[in-house]
Amino acid sequence: MDSSHPPDVPSPREGTDEPAAKIAVRGLYKVFGPDPGRAIAALEEGATKAEVQARFGNAVGVADVDIDIAAGETFVLMGLSGSGKSTLLRLLNRLHEPTRGSVVVDGTDITRLSRRELLQFRRERFSGMVFQQFAILPHRTVLDNVAYGLEVQGVPLARRRERAARAIELVGLGGWEGSYPHELSGGMQQRVGLARALAVDADVLLMDEAFSALDPLIRREMQDELIDLQARMRKTIVFVTHDLDEALRLGDRIAIMKDARVVQVGTPEEVITAPADDYVAAFVEGVDRSGVLTAGAIMQPVREVARLRDGPQTALNRMRRSGLSGILVVDGERRVLGYLTSERIVAALREGEVTPDRIHRELMEPAATVATDTPLADVITIASEGSAPIAVVDATGRLRGVVVKGAILAALARTQRNGAGEGAGGAPDAPSHAGASHAALGAHRA
Repeated sequence: MDSSHPPDVPSPREGTDEPAAKIAVRGLYKVFGPDPGRAIAALEEGATKAEVQARFGNAVGVADVDIDIAAGETFVLMGLSGSGKSTLLRLLNRLHEPTRGSVVVDGTDITRLSRRELLQFRRERFSGMVFQQFAILPHRTVLDNVAYGLEVQGVPLARRRERAARAIELVGLGGWEGSYPHELSGGMQQRVGLARALAVDADVLLMDEAFSALDPLIRREMQDELIDLQARMRKTIVFVTHDLDEALRLGDRIAIMKDARVVQVGTPEEVITAPADDYVAAFVEGVDRSGVLTAGAIMQPVREVARLRDGPQTALNRMRRSGLSGILVVDGERRVLGYLTSERIVAALREGEVTPDRIHRELMEPAATVATDTPLADVITIASEGSAPIAVVDATGRLRGVVVKGAILAALARTQRNGAGEGAGGAPDAPSHAGASHAALGAHRA
């Protein structure tokens, strides 16, 4: 599936009413150095970034990028050092001037704006940038640092302090308004930078390796903070990182870059399960799939179901026909009512406990159910507690599929195979959680 365009916000086509993406990038190049046109011509003919630099002396930052970013999504740019991810981020608000191509934000091509128009547009649409280095002013208090962007915009003092105070509360720094940067920890200083961006209250937030300089524990806390804020505020966030785990954790979609080009755009599941090429496959090698895959990704079609009106003998016949030891019972709208085993039906029929025209609820045991977006790690926990298949339901509660232990074990086996070798995207000796997950399932295997 091509995920360069977000599924919920497709690219507009002429003559249609399709909504436009929040940010649409087309044919974007950034080439540093003299006479960039000859470098672009060589790139279009198939030359690599390294070949262009060797032939002409030009540094290629971004080459022929087409992406759409939907309103309200967290879109992650990731790649190794020098891949072009930070350059691309800076092209989105024209901190770098594009050499060729367009960047359309809310229908406006910002490459066509005058300097004055661009400054005004940035103030209205972009909440500034959050950098790896905290970039806060040492002589200003937390409150005044957070209010700085509003001050530049000319917002009156009382109003900007009110908005700054609200942003400070959002990032969990309430009570520190009068403190100075040297009195704060690294994580607190980064929260100040985030609050300053949020105080502007524009739609788009750009974050460049924002958490990379933090200690691992504080970094995790800041990731949690961003996920929580995004759930409440639904900003359009473009986040640069070289850390795959961070990208998978934060991103609704991920663009992986190599040598100035975007080589794949997709959801975390798509990037892990269907890498576009060997480079991406190496990049995601050894990833713990249990933290990325969902029930919907590994579920299987439901072969048979029973309804209350079917009667126990009919349900038993269906199980025998399909080689099943149990069957899910659903109502008329395919909402799961319970799970019925052949053993229970046979015993009830033998004892004369049931009537032939209806499945009685007392015959059923509770069915384990999960949503399609339930993480595989949570599915493993449920599966380890019993042997029955797990029903996968959609947002309306209707049955969509089932997860059996074999499917879980197959997904984990792929993790082990990927983790066996050394990949370009991670340490060869990184521990895998797949073994522990196998053990948990095996201990309760039917």
